[in-house]
Amino acid sequence: MARSFDLDPLERISVGTIGPPGDRQFFLRAAAGGKTVVLNCEKFHVQGLITRILQFLEAQGVDVAPAGEPEAPAEPGQVEWAIGELGLGYDEGRRMFLIVARQAASEEATEAAELATARFWASPEQLRDFARQASAVVASGRPVCPRCGLPIDPAGHPCPASNGSRPVV
Repeated sequence: MARSFDLDPLERISVGTIGPPGDRQFFLRAAAGGKTVVLNCEKFHVQGLITRILQFLEAQGVDVAPAGEPEAPAEPGQVEWAIGELGLGYDEGRRMFLIVARQAASEEATEAAELATARFWASPEQLRDFARQASAVVASGRPVCPRCGLPIDPAGHPCPASNGSRPVV
């Protein structure tokens, strides 16, 4: 059974990848109190989290303008489990944000109560820096075709906007 985590408050949170663009495995790395947690995730998890963070920060009046270079991508580590769901909340009393990750269901653990969770408490400034760093990691993948908006594979790109054919998968 996978372990649950509650890191309050975070010292650091970042995103990293393993593998070449087009075949990358994303992971979320958080650290607090001498403990580091690494969770596998998908690119869409990171993209959704970035979007929600920017919305929450704007609603709280936090300046999200970039200042300086974002941090480098996170280094890989021992993965605890894979993320199935990822959410974001805000505690007004503490002025802290809460990132909640729930383990992806597997054949062994299909009941919600059996799935592990991770709770990461972060300041608005930490989340702003995380959103900048995560955005840089997401953008470092395959270039996007200016005509159709789809990623360009290193092996070639049959662009639908140029009447190219897309392989049926």
